Amino acid sequence: MHLSLVSLAKPVLHGYFRSSCSWRVRIAFALKGIEYDQVTVNLIKDGGQQRTQEFQSVNPMQQVPAVEIDGITLCQSLAVIQYVDETRPGAKLLPADPKKRAQVRMISDLIASGIQPLQNLYVIQKIGADKVQWSQHFIDRGFKALEPILKQTAGKYCVGDEISMADICLVPQVYNAERFKVNMDQYPTIKRLNQTLLEIEAFKVSHPSNQPDTPADMSA
Repeated sequence: MHLSLVSLAKPVLHGYFRSSCSWRVRIAFALKGIEYDQVTVNLIKDGGQQRTQEFQSVNPMQQVPAVEIDGITLCQSLAVIQYVDETRPGAKLLPADPKKRAQVRMISDLIASGIQPLQNLYVIQKIGADKVQWSQHFIDRGFKALEPILKQTAGKYCVGDEISMADICLVPQVYNAERFKVNMDQYPTIKRLNQTLLEIEAFKVSHPSNQPDTPADMSA
């Protein structure tokens, strides 16, 4: 197979250590065995480096992650995950079975569209002093829907016994829930799946405590 020089270049991930969407991409890269370079976009420093003109030329939405890969730039984590699954060998992140694949996409979208955006940095900065209560409310709302769905779909992992994009979305969202002091005992299926996944090397190496831009006091 002919491979262009563009496709041989390492992907470049523009991200932030504690960004759950960036973490999704790091997990996917680790599961697929993809080597990549990281460029830190500090969402706090200098009013947020995502707001600079330089970064807006990479992602006009001023969000992380943005991934330069194969001569294109992709700015949504689920698009990145599905692209690398379709173009790279290794573990499949979406099942071959259409019903299971639909379940994986449903769970992923529930988290990526229905929960995470309501407590990302931009939103909670607008909320101000009530940000913890706000975040808890919307995470609880989402998890109350997700828990019964996972009871039906889960085996060892979110959908059956193979790791998928759904698992990639779940773990960073639970990390956010714990940051905002959500009581995870209410969600035993979610809690069990998260604990199982955190024992897997790809989830460990991609964890926010193990990144080049992780502050020293938060490093593993």
